[in-house]
Amino acid sequence: AFETEAGVMPVVDGVSFRVPRGQTVALVGESGCGKSVTALSVMRLIPQPPGRILDGEVLLRETPNTAPIDLLRISERQMQSIRGNRIAMVFQEPATSLNPVFSIGEQIVEAIELHQSLHGRRAWTAAVESLRRVGIRDPERRARDFPHQLSGGMLQRAMIAMALSCHPQLLIADEPTTALDTTVQLQILELLRELQAESGMSILLITHDLGVVAEIAYYVYVMYAGQIVEHAAVDRILSRPLHPYTQGLLCCLPRMDRPGQRLEGIPGSVPDPRDFPAGCRFHPRCGVGAACALRQNQPETGPGTAPKPVALGDYTTPCPGRSESSPVLQEVEPGHFVACVEAGMSRSDSESGAGWWSAS
Repeated sequence: AFETEAGVMPVVDGVSFRVPRGQTVALVGESGCGKSVTALSVMRLIPQPPGRILDGEVLLRETPNTAPIDLLRISERQMQSIRGNRIAMVFQEPATSLNPVFSIGEQIVEAIELHQSLHGRRAWTAAVESLRRVGIRDPERRARDFPHQLSGGMLQRAMIAMALSCHPQLLIADEPTTALDTTVQLQILELLRELQAESGMSILLITHDLGVVAEIAYYVYVMYAGQIVEHAAVDRILSRPLHPYTQGLLCCLPRMDRPGQRLEGIPGSVPDPRDFPAGCRFHPRCGVGAACALRQNQPETGPGTAPKPVALGDYTTPCPGRSESSPVLQEVEPGHFVACVEAGMSRSDSESGAGWWSAS
């Protein structure tokens, strides 16, 4: 939450997710839904004031058999030994994340000297090796370059090199391919996949791009207006989305099997956190996105299939979410959780799988 002149403004509410060891989990949603705030909260980088973490826990397990550490309950000194070391983050817009007055190598050396028992020439050698690992040619020379001397793709690789220089258990990648051309995007995603296979680290991928999700993610959490509205394995989310918002996101993507077809976006915008609607936060926009998805790929109904989603594009019939309390995540199909009052939900247990890293 953030303190404003009008009072405390809740931005992220009831978000809970897990990142299994060695897997890539995606946190998906349009701009302004709270993805980056969630990531900064995990790292305890929310500026206080005006920000405040009011409740919850962020659990980190060093190994599957050890007790988890709640990052919100430890001291700032203890958190400093974890931040950048066991949990690292690649921020949006690397050009503004790197210090323009220090060379790339000097900035990586600073992280290495802070968290590892390496100094001087040994730290510099480790920094150069980090650049080599991420595919930067002539890393010794590039380590002496300043941020303005590198292209966007090279800057992103340098940021990844810095994040991985201390061999973290978890890498949080916040929009790692934004503003990069398609070829460079694919190179960055392939790089993350290779580094993950090499080190066994987990990745929390924050993005609004479902194409990126399809390329690299194992599991997906869909976020809207500070809440998780749906989560399931990536193939299930992409082939059978159940929440109207998820369906709307997929409708915004061009499809190769429908050339020339007009894309149908989601009407309206993410609500202002100072004035979230009562009940389901998506209900003022509910309708068009779901109708589009149902027209494009209407599943057959019958035994074992989930009921149709609530939104069918008919604004004359009020969505039950307008008057109900905020819907909770419930399992509507095995391993598929949705927060929608009409999505066929019957069970209240929203925990799935056994992860080694979780936040709520």
